[in-house]
Amino acid sequence: MSDAQEKTAWTEQDSRAVVDALYESVSTALESEAPRGVTPDQVDRLRSTLVSSLTPEVTLDVRRAARRFFEEEAKREKRAVVKQTRADKEADSVERLSLHVRVQHMILFSSCILLILTGLPIKFHEAAVSAFLIDVMGGPNVTRILHRIGAIALTFIGFYHLFYCMAFEEGRKTFGLLIPKLQDAKDALHQILYFLGVKKDRPLFGRFSYIEKFDYWAVYWGMVVMITSGYILWFKDLTINAFGKFVFDIGREAHSDEALLATLAIVVWHFYNVHFNPHKFPGSLTWLNGKITMHEFKEEHPLEYEEWKASREKEGGVP
Repeated sequence: MSDAQEKTAWTEQDSRAVVDALYESVSTALESEAPRGVTPDQVDRLRSTLVSSLTPEVTLDVRRAARRFFEEEAKREKRAVVKQTRADKEADSVERLSLHVRVQHMILFSSCILLILTGLPIKFHEAAVSAFLIDVMGGPNVTRILHRIGAIALTFIGFYHLFYCMAFEEGRKTFGLLIPKLQDAKDALHQILYFLGVKKDRPLFGRFSYIEKFDYWAVYWGMVVMITSGYILWFKDLTINAFGKFVFDIGREAHSDEALLATLAIVVWHFYNVHFNPHKFPGSLTWLNGKITMHEFKEEHPLEYEEWKASREKEGGVP
């Protein structure tokens, strides 16, 4: 029996308590209302009659009230537990990605997914699944429009991110931390030696590891190639008239091959690191809420954690 069931279970003792309380109330009322000359025996008989007739109805009302009360108490306790759990989670997490960055990322991956779904079926047009996807999306004409919508979104977010890195303090600071350094090569070698059992400890990372830096620059290099070659294909006649057909042919091959490379990099590299990795599975929600747990913070970015901890202690906070 659960706590709620135990609280709402009605016992003989409860019924006896109701009868006793009713008896006392009736007795008090009779003492104040009984006229002169009434014998004690008459009062006792009237009391017994009233208690007998009122007991079932009063008991039922009391049981209903008790059930409602304890159900509300159980709900209140549940809400308190949920609220406390949420508060504990908030205290055990730290913001890694600001809302500004998360929105940029959402636009980026939305446009990439749209471009992949509408572009790869063209590259592999002979496959049955390609024909199925094109039909599901409304046919070649609709697919072409969707692909260009994705291209415009990708172009917008690419140039906006450049603006963000120059115009916003957060962007300038983040960009500086994402620039590859000699230490990243040392960390990569250290990681390989750790996997081979030569090193006993993993390398220690700051705000961004060499893996995250590779992710970032691979995306930007891919965007430069995809956007440039994509507009070459979009404005075919203009390109051929201005630069010759060989430029168009180069753009077509670059667009096709880079699209496949980008898809594989996203699915095999990026998705594994942030979603399919056993430590992350079934998936990280950092892209949505911008937060990582304190455990992830200490394990994955220990150097940054030490800086954060020192700043918190300096400000009088509790890490």
